[in-house]
Amino acid sequence: MKLDRFYPIFDSADWLRRLAPSGIKSVQLRIKNRSNEEIRKEVGMAKAICLKHDALLILNDYWEIAIDSNCSFIHLGQEDLDDADVPAVRRRGIRLGVSTHSRDELDRALEFNPDYVALGPIYPTILKKMKWDAQGVAKLAEWKQLVGDRPLVAIGGMTVENCSGAFEAGADIVSAVTDITLNNSPEERVAQWIRATR
Repeated sequence: MKLDRFYPIFDSADWLRRLAPSGIKSVQLRIKNRSNEEIRKEVGMAKAICLKHDALLILNDYWEIAIDSNCSFIHLGQEDLDDADVPAVRRRGIRLGVSTHSRDELDRALEFNPDYVALGPIYPTILKKMKWDAQGVAKLAEWKQLVGDRPLVAIGGMTVENCSGAFEAGADIVSAVTDITLNNSPEERVAQWIRATR
């Protein structure tokens, strides 16, 4: 299944259950600070929801659970790469996306031959404290030259209103979190994202 030009990131299957019917075709499940048992349960529910709505599920971080749950795609941050058994992931046919913030991290990510590379934060973000300043869209153009045909994901502070700048600079995919989850009408916001990216 092909990655859509827009994928939201949610921290629970409840968000997926609520918003998958809106037409989402790619989504990342990023769960923090939960037990492995709870995460496995969430992944199982998320997989069922995505199957029902013909959407691609990308699991953030938990590579062992991804293998055990027969997930088709995972996303790893730089810290996750320290511990992940990427060859084991690849042997199972699981596709891989990797976060990058600096040229060193990009060089490292490319060693794993990822199926996409993410760059962020493009704009200031409130999602989490980061040691990286906003990268800006100019860096997307630089990254696109370096990653070639591999899809480039823009993340961090992305909104419907500013996503066109990311696409113009070279992003193939734009990812959003709080622009949806903190919106007064997440359903309508997802509809706006879909209209803006398809």
